[in-house]
Amino acid sequence: MHLSKGKKIALLITALLIVDQIIKIIIKTNMALGESISVAGDWFQIYFIENNGMAFGMQFGGWMGKLVLSSLRLVLIGFIIYYLWKLLRKNAPNGVLIGISLVLVGAIGNIIDSVFYGVIFSASTFTDVAQIFPSGGGYSPLLFGKVVDMFYFPLVDTVMPDWVPIWGGERFIFFRPIFNFADSCITVGVFYLILFQRRYFSKHA
Repeated sequence: MHLSKGKKIALLITALLIVDQIIKIIIKTNMALGESISVAGDWFQIYFIENNGMAFGMQFGGWMGKLVLSSLRLVLIGFIIYYLWKLLRKNAPNGVLIGISLVLVGAIGNIIDSVFYGVIFSASTFTDVAQIFPSGGGYSPLLFGKVVDMFYFPLVDTVMPDWVPIWGGERFIFFRPIFNFADSCITVGVFYLILFQRRYFSKHA
């Protein structure tokens, strides 16, 4: 069965979104906040946290900031979908389409959390695991859900020597941010486009 380029891209996006959501639902319904599982020593952990903000746990201005951020994400997703549709009509190279698709997957994956997770899950706490479709309702209204993060790579975890200016004697961790599969898709997509697809965009600017 021959699939058009558009259908292949749609299948890729759908498959990656399913992976993202399966990972998040497993984490959300099996781990308490702050719980961690060592995958490869101390430098790769599954560490469950939630955030109200942007990728890699960054925050954005409380209740109103959350509403603005969720709304902007929806607008951004609409723009990316429209742009991807234009690229398909122009028969853009597969590499360009895949890169944009990865960014789109990341944006949709995290907005799903923000829009729906507060409605379909009970709150995760440091002692209790969340329940899906709880009898008492979810922990927040639409658009105010928290994004689930879990991948933690503290490749370096040490105390800076006392002779180091400013940071001497303080704990230093690299890489500190905790992120999810959707964040990874955005990062990989952006870097792939910058490193390998610049020529296409320079020609079609």
